[in-house]
Amino acid sequence: MANRNGWGRSRSVPTGSPRTPPETFVEQANLADSDVYQTFDDDWPDCWHRAADLLSWDRPYETVLEDADPPFYRWFTGGRLNAAYNCVDRHLEEGRKTHAAIRWEGKHGECETYTYRDLYVAVNEFAAALRQLGVEEDDVVTIYLPMIPELPIAMLACARIGAPHSVVFAGLSADALATRMDAADSEYLLTCDGYYRRGDAFNQKSKAGNARLELEHDVETVVVDRLGEELPHVLGDREWDYHELREEFSGATVEPVSRDAEDMLFLMYTSGTTGEPKGVVHTTGGYLAHVAWTSRAVLDVKAEDTYWCSADIGWITGHSYIVYGPLALGTTTVMYEGTPDYPDRDRLWEIVDRNAVDVFYTAPTAIRAFMKWGEEYPERHDLSSLRLLGTVGEPISPRPWSWYREHVGDGECPVVDTWWQTETGAILISTLPGVDEMKPGAAGPGLPGIDVQVVDEHGEEVDPGQTGYLTVGRPWPGMARTLYGGDDQFRSEYWERFSEPDDGEWRYFSGDAAAIDDEDYVTVLGRVDDVINVSGSRLSTMAIESAITDVEGVAEAAVVGRSSGTTATEIYAYVSTEGGFDPESGDVREAIVDNAESTIGPIAAPDTVVFTPELPKTRSGKIMRRLLEAIANGDDLGDTSALRNPEIVGEIQATIGDG
Repeated sequence: MANRNGWGRSRSVPTGSPRTPPETFVEQANLADSDVYQTFDDDWPDCWHRAADLLSWDRPYETVLEDADPPFYRWFTGGRLNAAYNCVDRHLEEGRKTHAAIRWEGKHGECETYTYRDLYVAVNEFAAALRQLGVEEDDVVTIYLPMIPELPIAMLACARIGAPHSVVFAGLSADALATRMDAADSEYLLTCDGYYRRGDAFNQKSKAGNARLELEHDVETVVVDRLGEELPHVLGDREWDYHELREEFSGATVEPVSRDAEDMLFLMYTSGTTGEPKGVVHTTGGYLAHVAWTSRAVLDVKAEDTYWCSADIGWITGHSYIVYGPLALGTTTVMYEGTPDYPDRDRLWEIVDRNAVDVFYTAPTAIRAFMKWGEEYPERHDLSSLRLLGTVGEPISPRPWSWYREHVGDGECPVVDTWWQTETGAILISTLPGVDEMKPGAAGPGLPGIDVQVVDEHGEEVDPGQTGYLTVGRPWPGMARTLYGGDDQFRSEYWERFSEPDDGEWRYFSGDAAAIDDEDYVTVLGRVDDVINVSGSRLSTMAIESAITDVEGVAEAAVVGRSSGTTATEIYAYVSTEGGFDPESGDVREAIVDNAESTIGPIAAPDTVVFTPELPKTRSGKIMRRLLEAIANGDDLGDTSALRNPEIVGEIQATIGDG
């Protein structure tokens, strides 16, 4: 029986027993004051000056929070600063010219290190080149690059001259690029000749050229030569070579443009409810302060660290926790161009070992893949440099959480399970590793100053253990200010559902379902619309998948609904097992059904279990559930250009067909 909120009973979202961070970690943690939550509550919103104090300001701000026109809040009003100066220049002034800023690991084993001095030179030279091409303050520059150093260099060059950047994930199609450039009125594009995927060269310039043909306005295009003779290319009209431009402006310097705290730093396009991408606007002061503070407080990043977030900069995680957060703190941030299993399944651990990585931040989908491949791969390498582990991107259930800590963190590293979104800009829910106990499967409480509530359909807080809608009551510095050209959509999509404007009560609706316990630890269940309606009951896909992945031998799972041609919807479970487990033995299949029944109820038992060596994933590591639903229902697959492993689609179709 579903509860009144429609996501199943509280016992469907179990968490593991609490784990206490080791004293050795607490003693060195950036934040170990257990009174920090009360301090932030007592001093809200002025408490957020602690985040702003991590930055250098050209002109001090006058007000921490201006809330005259909710939900269009303004942070650090009156203040002026430059993001590139904060991420580069000031570290030189502090005597850190030779400190490594970026360590890049290429697809074919190439390694490059940019010191903060190197980064300063590159950013200035490309900023001067952008100026010559006609880029002015507030012009949107689109960046369509894979994980190569020119990507963060270009982002910082744009920030230096006050031009917002719009990074488009390199794996997206030409149509997706054109749609985003058109929506942003962007007349400037940085791309490359091509990039490697699993050892093969792919033509990126061709996709960019097709996108330009779809646009009605001219586009000045800069092309990075990534592949050299392996993929020769010719520059056409309004196309410029990146390295030649850098050489033309060799040694040039550009004074950082002082930006108002509320000036746009970047646009990040994400999918909308209508299917059209939404341009999420992030501003300079609040965003940069929030990512710097959470990098320091949640990820425990220190200037002397080597820190690695394995995300792609094409998504918000890469913006916040590869580029802006770590570089604002003056640390060494690692960039990796390749995939976790190329050329072998220990590739990530080899990088951790060789670079003596201190903090590692990755996605649950990657962790489940590590489990499937086996513990022998991390055991090949010395991972003793690791001090903290983190997860991001989607909920993580207790089994992979515990595996991650045991086999990557040697059973000692704290694990921070972080929840946030493109629209939030930075982490909102997590444990503070120097303060809080960890509960495997639960992200944690709202961070200091963050008012998290789980509410029912009427906006009333649910009882501990019950499920509901994840909302945030008070504004926060890293929040999106609006949607580009869509104030009304911003208000209606995120703020109206659970707000009472007449009473001055505004509440952000995340679109996620969650449960909260009696200690305010939140377990995120996934998107509200990630449900399967079975016989009138709305079942969370995350809850069913967690029940499946808790079965011994299961590495990862994805469930979708299949229309059976009657009034009933069948549950299709796609399951990948760990090495050494035979899915055809019948034991694993039976255990999957039994655990779903006992954890949630008979209604949640999968009608069909499809075993597959791996699940279809995007190049950022997310499972493409939309594709699995189309396979189950025999529908058209739609756009598959973002798939990292397209070959698995045919294998799954053949398996279902044979069944």
